[in-house]
Amino acid sequence: MRDWHFVRMFGDVPSRKLNRNTFAPLSRGQANTKALAFGRRQEPAPAGAGADIYVPSKTFTTLGLAEPLLRALHQEHFIQPTPIQATAIPHLLAGRDLLGIAQTGTGKTAAFALPMLQHLAANREQAHRFATRAIILAPTRELALQIEASLRRLGDLMPNRIVAILGGVSRFMQVQRMRAGADIVVGTPGRVCDLMSTGELKLDEVTHFVLDEADRMLDLGFIRDIRRIVAALPVQRQSALFSATMPAEVGKLAESLLRNPVRVDVARNAAVELPIEQHVHFVAPAGKRALLDRLLADPALSRVIVFTRTKRNADRVADTLERGGVRVSALHGNKSQPARQKALDQFRSGRARVLVATDIAARGIDVTGISHVINFDLPAQPEDYVHRIGRTARAGASGVAISFCNAAEHGTLRAIERLTGRAINVAGGSPAAIQPTSGSLSQARNRSPQRRRRARRSIALRPAA
Repeated sequence: MRDWHFVRMFGDVPSRKLNRNTFAPLSRGQANTKALAFGRRQEPAPAGAGADIYVPSKTFTTLGLAEPLLRALHQEHFIQPTPIQATAIPHLLAGRDLLGIAQTGTGKTAAFALPMLQHLAANREQAHRFATRAIILAPTRELALQIEASLRRLGDLMPNRIVAILGGVSRFMQVQRMRAGADIVVGTPGRVCDLMSTGELKLDEVTHFVLDEADRMLDLGFIRDIRRIVAALPVQRQSALFSATMPAEVGKLAESLLRNPVRVDVARNAAVELPIEQHVHFVAPAGKRALLDRLLADPALSRVIVFTRTKRNADRVADTLERGGVRVSALHGNKSQPARQKALDQFRSGRARVLVATDIAARGIDVTGISHVINFDLPAQPEDYVHRIGRTARAGASGVAISFCNAAEHGTLRAIERLTGRAINVAGGSPAAIQPTSGSLSQARNRSPQRRRRARRSIALRPAA
């Protein structure tokens, strides 16, 4: 068993001297700038919550960040760090490897981006042709693009070459950008391995490596690509792994990637702590679309994400809503990257009131002002429920999560309630009302042999190859 180092914020954290000649120091008055709503004082973690953490009220000026980064944070109106930022940044600045357990929407992108930008600025070595000094892996294209945008905003006052390498868009343009070398590559595992295989991405100069949403990476089957990428990295590097949950597979991956890491855990009970009203409607599968139409008739549902379990169902629901006059976009893995980006842009700008999506959008899609999340289908994994409803109530705002539950999903609902530690309020219907009747069960049993006989006849009548 690895001897993980649990974090206590009042521990001994090495200090770092700042280059105060780069920019004029910040004034005290700048600390009065309005902070983000999520930057409120955090209480000690409850007993048994995992890592030993206490996060006091802090500002970014106390974390040891360089003046250019402080100015960029001030421009973005970031003053008070979130718990993951206040806990992780000092250890990453000190050069430690880190295992971070945090849900999406907790500000973990800035937690690893700010120390990385500061380290790269302190060592201005130019990467060689097709090489990069840092690499960040994300499970989805949308999350990779969001990380790239955050790096550009936070590093606005620092000269950095940032290249996004992901599928669904022109490979040629990505290769062209890599010809001059890069300071930071943000990518998805598949396209990164693709460029590595042709020698158009070289990782032998990497000093910083971040694996974001590790549990989602494993869910999507990226473990072989990840191990191939890690095998190409130098032994001497700083590594950080972030995950929303900590299954055994992620623990094994962390063992192989990290050296004597600090563990930061701020994910426990996140679903309970979020200011989200959670409701469930018990409804038969045939009644879900009518229920969705009835809910969307309320103008209070101003910006809504509707989650479905399958891509086909996402298209069907979007088509039905569009025929009913609802401004809607659809987002799932079968769409090209330009189409996916267009759907997100329409939703962000308000041109689409509803975004119908599969779990591809459950993590990493940061759209402000989402009033409601509707689970048209409950997710296959209970943990994904937390990521779905976390799309609302971001940056300290409140939100509403509404779930539709049919008889086949009742076990999943119970698993979600066990995971979150709370019973979800029943807003309509009842479990008994959606249970199949004995007559329908007998009809289903009577039909199934007929279907099997028809299938056998069709196979028998099929001409030989």
